[in-house]
Amino acid sequence: MTRLKERFRGLYWRQMLVTMGTVLLTLALLGASFCALGYNFMRQERIGDMETRARVVARLSAGHLRGGSFADGAELAVLTGFAASVSDMNFLICDAQGRALLTSDETLSGRTVSIPESVMRQTLEKGVGTTRSDLDGSYSGKRLLVGVPITAADGTQAGAVFAVTLANSALDQMWHGFIGLFVMTACLVLMVAFMASSVTAMHQVRPIREMVAATRRYADGDFDVRMRDTDRNDEIGELAVSFNTMAESLQQTERKRREFIANISHELKTPMTTIAGYTDGILDGTIPRESERQYLQIISDESRRLSRLVRRMLDVSQLQAMDPLKNGSRFDVCESMRRVLISMEKKITDRHLDVEADIPDEPILVLGDNDMITQVIYNLLENAAKFATPGSVLYLGVVRRDGKARVTVRNEGDTIPPEEIPLLFERFHKSDKSRSEDKTGVGLGLYIVKTILEQHREKIDVTSENGVTTFSFSLSAEA
Repeated sequence: MTRLKERFRGLYWRQMLVTMGTVLLTLALLGASFCALGYNFMRQERIGDMETRARVVARLSAGHLRGGSFADGAELAVLTGFAASVSDMNFLICDAQGRALLTSDETLSGRTVSIPESVMRQTLEKGVGTTRSDLDGSYSGKRLLVGVPITAADGTQAGAVFAVTLANSALDQMWHGFIGLFVMTACLVLMVAFMASSVTAMHQVRPIREMVAATRRYADGDFDVRMRDTDRNDEIGELAVSFNTMAESLQQTERKRREFIANISHELKTPMTTIAGYTDGILDGTIPRESERQYLQIISDESRRLSRLVRRMLDVSQLQAMDPLKNGSRFDVCESMRRVLISMEKKITDRHLDVEADIPDEPILVLGDNDMITQVIYNLLENAAKFATPGSVLYLGVVRRDGKARVTVRNEGDTIPPEEIPLLFERFHKSDKSRSEDKTGVGLGLYIVKTILEQHREKIDVTSENGVTTFSFSLSAEA
């Protein structure tokens, strides 16, 4: 019983019940309205027809009045019988007190029939009277009666003629037929509505159920599930596309998380192993006392490298949470490049490098975060100086082209193998250390560059041919 209740609480049955209830209520209201209007219309039409025929019989009856009574009842009976035979109704000819003097209905032969006093008064006073009555049990069921007065030549009212519908009159048959047709039509409409609602509800609920199952699999760590209803041109299709996009994002995030954990575990393990090994060697006396200072220096260097690694990881986390384009700030990229060159002067001099700076005197305003782009230029220039051949030329320049400011950093040194170029911006990736005199890198410099540029909706390009390596990126520039 509980499972049945839970099932009926589902979206499918809720939509089905709402749809069917709405259709049923609509049919009931429309049916009641049309039945009332149809019945009243047919009743008024019928009453008008009965009144017309009753007046014909009343005029015929008036011709047989003699001294306030009917002179020839036999002839009048023939006339009323003829009138009844050419119409689907019977006639009652009554005196002024409402007693039936003559009737064309053979079933009333030998019975005393009286018209209700209120109807008789209405007929004589207003010229027409209408009621539904069984005439005190004279009929098995209620019949429609329409009466008109019989007026003599001198203007006196000697009685009334009442037209009475038959037991199975055309009005009743029409009415019953209308009711039957409406019920059949209503059942057909309900059946069609049920089938259409069922198909529609199932079509809408199925992808939602798939999403529920998919989210449960996501909770278990399975991010390979995808929705199949992406070709639908409705909200469900948009939801399926968004759901798949979310799944791909989660899958990519999970992959990066695993890679990050694997990389950080590897990167942290090396200096920590070194620190722990040499510390234990000093403590247990394995390392001679005269060599302790040398190994303490190694421990100090590894500790600082470990600190730099953690600091860089925190920098990356902060960069990924920022939106540098949100406030729409602008700055002079030329001034940023000059500041980077000044700060790099000692490293460039130590490497005996010449600098070719192609930086225009007039400012080039670009959209973005000044500090972040300055860090990009610094990391690229530091990387170029690190791998440049001593005594070679280091190039830093910027040009304006097609609404963009194109910044280029170029150095001369060993050519980077083509298969290694796509890996340069991976987290913790480090090129062959034999090509660099700097052994302190942690492999996050170019990854930070790529992260910052992605936050600015930009990309970086790399080429390395014939000993010349070039890094270049663009920024949106003001006209």
